[in-house]
Order: sequence, then structure tokens, then C-alpha cells
Amino acid sequence: MEAKYDFEKKFREQILQCSRCGFCQAVCPVYGSTLRPALNARGKMLLLKEVMDGKIDLGEDLIESLFQCTTCASCAANCPSGVNVPEIIKQARKDMVHIGSCHPAFVGMNDVLQKSTNIYAEDELPDFGRKRDKKAAFVYFVGCVGSYREDESTEETLDLMDRLAVDYTLISEVCCSGVLEDVGYNLNPKLARENLDRMFSTGAGAVITGCPYCFRTFTHRKEYDELKEKGIKVLHISQFLKDFDFGVKTGKKVTYHDPCDLGRHCGIYEEPRATIKKIASDFVEMQHHHADSLCCGAGGGVRGAFAKNSLSMARRRLKEAEEVGAEILLTECNSCVHNLVNAKLRKQNIKIYNTTAFINELVNKIDKV
Repeated sequence: MEAKYDFEKKFREQILQCSRCGFCQAVCPVYGSTLRPALNARGKMLLLKEVMDGKIDLGEDLIESLFQCTTCASCAANCPSGVNVPEIIKQARKDMVHIGSCHPAFVGMNDVLQKSTNIYAEDELPDFGRKRDKKAAFVYFVGCVGSYREDESTEETLDLMDRLAVDYTLISEVCCSGVLEDVGYNLNPKLARENLDRMFSTGAGAVITGCPYCFRTFTHRKEYDELKEKGIKVLHISQFLKDFDFGVKTGKKVTYHDPCDLGRHCGIYEEPRATIKKIASDFVEMQHHHADSLCCGAGGGVRGAFAKNSLSMARRRLKEAEEVGAEILLTECNSCVHNLVNAKLRKQNIKIYNTTAFINELVNKIDKV
């Protein structure tokens, strides 16, 4: 039988390779919060096999399962059969979009990024009290979440960079639009072109981003290949700051949450920890960390489409932080901060920060003494 969909043409052998062992079930954040077998990787592979066998249609009935995946890649990292589930899911979503079956939240997201410059359709880009599009050694790319939802954290990060006398500039940035790739659409090349032209105009030799997804988009998507071709480095803020001495310490018990996009997708684990261990003598790992880290529930569009389950995943992560007695939970992703803060219960005393924001707060305390 001839393959009807691209997911089958590209990934048929991998889907059949799934041994239904259930290793993915033990690490899937969606299953961990819902206990629904159809929502873990094994369940999704079984559904796609049924589609390939012509037993069910790839349509509206599969939206809840196939679009309820954070693409965190924990399943792929723990799959003994080597099945790349996130890539299969993303291709199946593209096929569903092509035939007109998509979660309304993602249809709306794509529509917004065809008409607006950011995922929130905000009219004005915050200036953070700084000039943009200057000549500088570095471009600092904030990202949509850092610009419009976690702007206070961004202020702290920029203040810290100023204290360190970093020669950087902001640009009149637009959304990198990489998130569209996760929800069944294509990255918007017009937005990518705008970002590239503004980066190049600064003469900067490197781009620093505080957003793991922007970092991943700039380093893994062909639309941004010109950065590499022109010899412009792309750094996540955690990579850039790891060699600085901040001259501050905290006596509080600190733990670290690995963002999926920074960790499993990009392999950046030790740089954030190197910085944290300089400032926190009482650093402790949660039960799940590094490549085994639990997803916060914000990725893959799940926060926007399945908010209740997204928050449930974040609460599982917060519980792990509580179990090790952490007073401070640090991470390196504005989306993770946003979801974890929104999920925190009133009775929970733990404080949640981006690492840069926490360091700047410590510096401010010294300045006020």
C-alpha cells in the first residue's frame, strides 16, 4: 500500500521499530500528569501505526493525542529502540495541518505570526530603557516570552550585563518563529530575514540569547544558516556567563531545572551548573536532572492548548524541588520560569528565578549595604 502521509514516508520503519516496551511511559511528562496511555509516546506510535494500516483516519479524533506532546524528547532519550518520537510527532502534525485538522490554539498561533511580529500580537516592543540596533560586539536577543511575559527577569539580565561591562546591543527583534515548527507549521522566513538583517547591521560577532528555543532555532534551522556562514557565533546566556566571577554568594539551598530545549535538545548541562556552583555552596540536584530532567510542561505548544495539564506537569517538577529542600529554584529559560511560577501554590515558599536574575538580585543587595 502506498504511503498516504509524509510521516509514513519518512518514519514508517521507526514507527514499526517501536517495541511497545513502555520505557517512554515512565518518563513522559504528559502521561505522568494524566495517566492516559494514549498520550504517551507508545500510545502515539500505536495510533500512527493504526493510521498506516488504514484502520483509523488521521483527523480530528487524533488532535488531543498528537497535539498534546511537549516535544521534550525524554521519550527519545530513554527509548531502547532508538525511535525519534518528537520528530515523528512534528511530521504527523504537519500532515494534519495540511489536511485541515489542527488544534485551534495552533491555528491561531500561526495566524498571529503571519500578521504580527510576536506570538502575543503585542503592538510595541519594550525598549527596556536601552537603545536598539547600535554597533556592538554582541547582540542580545531577548525572545517573545522574555520581552512580553517575563520582562522583569529580562531587566535583571540586562542590568547584570551592564554591570559586567558587556559591549552589547538589543535589536528591533521579531519572533524567531521556531515554535511554529513544533505545532505543524513552517518557520516564517520573512521574520527570520528581518532578524538576520538587524543582527548583521550591528556588526556584532556573536548573538547571545536568553531563550533556549531561540538558541535552538538560530543553531538548528536552515533559515538562520547565514549566521554560521558569516562566522557569527550563537551563545546561550549560560554559555556566555560561565567564566565570569560575580563576587556574590548565597547561603540558601539552591537547585537547578534543566530546560528541555537547552538540555536534551542542545546538550547544554554543565555551563549553568558551573555558574550556580560559584554562587551557591549549598547546591543540590533534584531526583531527575540533566538528560533525565522532568519537563516543566510549557513546550510544544502545550501551555497554550492544554493549560491544565501543562500546570500539572510544572507542579510535579516543583514537588521534586521541595523534596530536596530547595529554597531557590533556578533555570535558564523564560518559558520554564513563567510556567513554574504560574503553577506554584501559595503554601510553597520556594522562589523561582532565571539564574541571571537571581545573581543580579544578590549584587543589588550588596550595593544597598
